[in-house]
Amino acid sequence: MPDVFISYARSTEAEAHRIAQALRSLGYDVWRDDDLPAHRAYADVIEERLATAKAVVVVWSAEAVKSQWVRSEANRARDEGKLVQLRLDGAALPMPFDQIQCADLTGWSGDEGAPAWRKVVASVADLAGGPGSTAARDGRSPPSFPKLSICVLPFANMSGEAEQEYFSDGISEDIITDLSKISALSVIARNTAFQFKGKAVDVGRMARDLNISHILEGSVRKAGSRVRISAQLIDGAGGDHVWADRWDRDLTDIFALQDEISQAIVGALKLKLLPAEKQAIERRGTSSIEAYNLYLMARRHHLASTETDSRRNETIVRLCGKAVQVDSNYAAAWALLALAQTLLFYADAKGEDDGLAAAERALALDPDLAEPRAVRARHLAHHGRLDEALAEIEVALRLAPESFEVNTAAAVLSYRQRRLEDAIGYYEKAMALVDGDLGSAGMLISCYTAARDDAGLRRVAKVALTRAEKILSDDPSNTKAMGFGANALAVLGEGARAREWIDRALLIDPDNRSMRYNCACALSAHLRDIDGALDLLGPFFRAGTA
Repeated sequence: MPDVFISYARSTEAEAHRIAQALRSLGYDVWRDDDLPAHRAYADVIEERLATAKAVVVVWSAEAVKSQWVRSEANRARDEGKLVQLRLDGAALPMPFDQIQCADLTGWSGDEGAPAWRKVVASVADLAGGPGSTAARDGRSPPSFPKLSICVLPFANMSGEAEQEYFSDGISEDIITDLSKISALSVIARNTAFQFKGKAVDVGRMARDLNISHILEGSVRKAGSRVRISAQLIDGAGGDHVWADRWDRDLTDIFALQDEISQAIVGALKLKLLPAEKQAIERRGTSSIEAYNLYLMARRHHLASTETDSRRNETIVRLCGKAVQVDSNYAAAWALLALAQTLLFYADAKGEDDGLAAAERALALDPDLAEPRAVRARHLAHHGRLDEALAEIEVALRLAPESFEVNTAAAVLSYRQRRLEDAIGYYEKAMALVDGDLGSAGMLISCYTAARDDAGLRRVAKVALTRAEKILSDDPSNTKAMGFGANALAVLGEGARAREWIDRALLIDPDNRSMRYNCACALSAHLRDIDGALDLLGPFFRAGTA
């Protein structure tokens, strides 16, 4: 795993290379994205290298300031206390990075004696060890950073029923969210943690690879009105159990139980909670286990398919609609209801409710909730109020830069305004946040095709195909996955197989507009069959609904 991760915009690739070489000459293991393995998904590798690096050097430039990708990496590094900043062209840094020290390397030609470069080296040394570090000057071993950090592995579903997976996943995500509110603890992001779901884990190796001090694992057994949760906190260095416990409770006690687990971890790690952090952890959004259960089911459907899947959105509307009937003050359920209603109303022309009222209700209940702001941005953009839409999405991104829903909405907005670089950054982020997100991978095929980036195109096509095949292994009649998969196959030069998928999809669900559109993209953009694409879309043009 690297000592140093370098984040930069493409226009400064030569300078980033010079910086990397200078750090390598000092003995550091340096990683930047010219070292991507051919068999790994780009977003997965970035996430892994960023999580495991001891120092993150952000190379600011005019282009980097505009790049959501660079800003996201910088934000992650800042949150984890391993950010080292430098600028190359005097560009004004975005907030809040303008409040953090930044070395000015404008015009730097590689002189290792330059004061600004020495400042960068000293910062890297203090984080990653090496010559010039505080630890080295004092004759001590460099400290491991961060001191306290944890990865919450997805809790195993022990209910004996695969359909209960949504509940164990929901418990795991809530614990990650709770622990993330503690300022003295660094928590590995959900998308990284969930990569280990269902896998046998070598605790010591995981701790070294992720540069973490502790690992939490556990299981959930839900049966009728009872729930049993087991949890173990493991020391990453020695593999010893720091703390373990088991609870058997009524489902009505689930929220108090989640609080107990978080408090037990805090106690085992000998952390002290600030009063505001304790209050934030105990704020659940609902006191109704029925509403909570309905919301978890709805969110599982939301993450398991593409946002253009009308059947998925109809299911979410029913589940969240029932949730807010049970608890009319459940802001998160109102927000997800708003998104599903919005997608049905605008993408499928279904339903009389456009979702805006639900979004406003969610914001009235919780003004700091980012997802309903993303819904509001979609509405503003649809009505041509682009400046207001951009302002709304910027607020949402500041509130929740790791939100899948917010990044997806930002990507859609950027794509429709032909801001391809921004759209690519947001879609890449969304694709990395949710392993099963096929929609973002599919949209990235369109983005990289338009940008004429063949390397990026083939990379995301492989991701899209892998995700489509996984969906089809569980649901062989999923024509949405067939449409995205056919497009990916066409990109990868597997024309005959792409046509087989298209023919199968048309036999199963000939009226699926989204599937037909993706199949038409495969034929026209990548198989050069314009007539075939027009034949696919013709029925909808004639009906006036495409």
